[in-house]
Amino acid sequence: MPKPLVGLTTYLTDAQWAEWELPAVLLPAAYASAVQAAGARAVLLAPDAPEAAADVVARLDALVLAGGEDLDPALYGAEPHPCSGAPVRERDRWELAVLAAGLARDIPVLGVCRGMQLMNVHAGGTLVQHLPDRVGHDGHNVHLGHFGSHAVTTVPRTRVGALLPGTRQVATHHHQAVGQLGAGLVVAAHAADGTVEAVESTRHRFAVGVQWHPEMAFDSAVVYALVAAARSGAGARPGRVGERGAHAVRETALAVPSALTP
Repeated sequence: MPKPLVGLTTYLTDAQWAEWELPAVLLPAAYASAVQAAGARAVLLAPDAPEAAADVVARLDALVLAGGEDLDPALYGAEPHPCSGAPVRERDRWELAVLAAGLARDIPVLGVCRGMQLMNVHAGGTLVQHLPDRVGHDGHNVHLGHFGSHAVTTVPRTRVGALLPGTRQVATHHHQAVGQLGAGLVVAAHAADGTVEAVESTRHRFAVGVQWHPEMAFDSAVVYALVAAARSGAGARPGRVGERGAHAVRETALAVPSALTP
């Protein structure tokens, strides 16, 4: 049986390698390595026009929304905080459309860090733009460019709680977090300071977001569960988005660019 195909969203940024310095589509290798270690094939999803999302997602068995830059605050009706990074609107548009397409097909979705925040904003929620303002410390992002570690406690009787019961240390690097929870989502883990550390959908087969970075541990139960869900559904779904799903994707593709217009 072919291995499930998992799409990984990517950065769109300037990068330097050897003698080259050019705009690049890239992703830390740990994401692909984690998916491959869990028994799936990994494919990178370069940002594209939102209307292409349905066609791309129709070829996937699961989706990982990767970490990265801060989302545009305009997406959740907020003015930029002085500590918020410059938005990458092309990436925002693309990933919102990809997420909509994935949820419409009900393929397994895992949001990592920014990806979890994207899931919350897509569901109508908001973000805390600079977490130290709320919690009074920088323990979620101690050193720029390096992962830190702190404890999270999962919520019993949630999917994440069943996969990772109790309290454990996780790899962390973020200065934003979920504010108001989006519709159809429940909190599945939290930090000692009350920060939401995981969410999951009550409306979909497997739609989970974690604020930490499970790709940094190759035995991650969350990544393995994503691939297992992809494998179990790979033969059962139609190969294309149904009319209802396609309509939802078209609506998102049309609505998102206007929200992101400067």
